[in-house]
Amino acid sequence: MRKSAGLLSSLCAVLAMAVVAPSPAQAAERDPVIFVHGYKGGAWNWNDMIADFKADGWSGGRLFAMSYDITKSNKTTAAQLRSLVDSVRAQTGAAKVDIVAHSMGSLNSRWYLKFLGGTSYVDQWVSLGGPNHGTNLTPICSWLITSCAEMAPDSSFLRDLNAGDETPGGVRYQTYWSNCDEFINPDESTILTGAANTNVGCIEHAWLLVSDPVSQKVRTLLKS
Repeated sequence: MRKSAGLLSSLCAVLAMAVVAPSPAQAAERDPVIFVHGYKGGAWNWNDMIADFKADGWSGGRLFAMSYDITKSNKTTAAQLRSLVDSVRAQTGAAKVDIVAHSMGSLNSRWYLKFLGGTSYVDQWVSLGGPNHGTNLTPICSWLITSCAEMAPDSSFLRDLNAGDETPGGVRYQTYWSNCDEFINPDESTILTGAANTNVGCIEHAWLLVSDPVSQKVRTLLKS
């Protein structure tokens, strides 16, 4: 009797594991993810996080790190993102993608969502330390670089971007912000009305890209 009970218990444990553990097919069905870097960044910013995604079951063929000219207007970059989303969808056969953006990447990706039809093709959007309502550090570069000027709290770009609904469409919006971000001032600039906004504690701006707890939060979110 004890032996039968033990076998039954073992069988239940195996079945539970089979239900919880994602199969390769299930992992392949996850939305492709497009990573959008910030000001003075590049696709290489995402090397650590992409490695985390691969270790967590994502196929490398569904992970895409965007590169763009940071001196151009965020509107220009948004149009490039639109082309990349179209290309990724055609390449993977996916109906929608997820976007993970750091810093200024939050602005151009939001412009794509709000003004270039992106809400139809994006399932989840994540902002890591995005200057969604601007940062007071822009005077050091705004006189020279268009994209930097657009991050000023009183810029016409941000007034248009934040007018009305800050989180339009059926996209799931998530922001992660730090209470000691040295580049996003005030820290709460990242927070968006209509998004799930999470304070990740005291993490420096660039370290949001390589923080293990932040990476885990993003991956858990995109699995849901």
